[in-house]
Amino acid sequence: MQYKQPTYVQAAILDWAGTVVDFGSFAPTQIFVEAFAEFGVAVSLEEARGPMGMGKWDHIRTLCNLDQIGERYRAAFGRLPSDDDVTAIYERFMPLQIEKIALHSALIPGALEAIAALRDKGLKIGSCSGYPAVVMARVIELARKNGYVADHVVATDEVPNGRPYPAQALANVIALGINDVAACVKVDDTWPGILEGRSAGMWTVALTCSGNALGLTYEQYKALPSDRLAEERARISTMFAPSRPHYLIDTIAELPEVIDDINARLARGETPQGC
Repeated sequence: MQYKQPTYVQAAILDWAGTVVDFGSFAPTQIFVEAFAEFGVAVSLEEARGPMGMGKWDHIRTLCNLDQIGERYRAAFGRLPSDDDVTAIYERFMPLQIEKIALHSALIPGALEAIAALRDKGLKIGSCSGYPAVVMARVIELARKNGYVADHVVATDEVPNGRPYPAQALANVIALGINDVAACVKVDDTWPGILEGRSAGMWTVALTCSGNALGLTYEQYKALPSDRLAEERARISTMFAPSRPHYLIDTIAELPEVIDDINARLARGETPQGC
């Protein structure tokens, strides 16, 4: 049997916060700040955003590994944070996240229309998140009430390794019955999510304005002067560059046009691994 390269996109694998829901990705970042504060350790919103996209325990571990945060922890407890200390912060983070997730559950403007357009093109909709399953259960429930239901969801604790490893994206491929990773598009607002897609052999689309990188509400984003928005896009593009996304767009609303372009590239024999 001879290998046949796919000629059209079969599935989009979408992130959640900052991609489909929660413009600006405020739900996780604000709770990281609050969880650390309960241990007497100050963490800024900017610091909390740094490792966004990872599983939440790994996110906290990465924050604790930062020199400045480690020293603040040492000042409070007389030692650098161990893995047990990270787990203690994580266990405080979790109930706070579940309690407050509804405050940041609104769908991103244009998301429903874009996803409907993808379905009209024959795509299946997979999804994955840095949230664990217990939080995702609440996120999925709230999204359903707002009209969004993915065909499959993979939480970070449902695979051996979360982002930037490819396991969550590949779990979607298996569950959705996709026959080639080159027929998949991974869409995310964080560099770990883009690395996930790249490592899985997929096309990747980075979102520059709806999520963690810009970190503004939709109203603040729309109010940005054109020159400031251009500066922010350039900054965010530089931030994403090492993860090598195939495309950068402002929000998911622009995704249907990207799918058309990828279909044209696939028809010409291009592959995501080759570019």
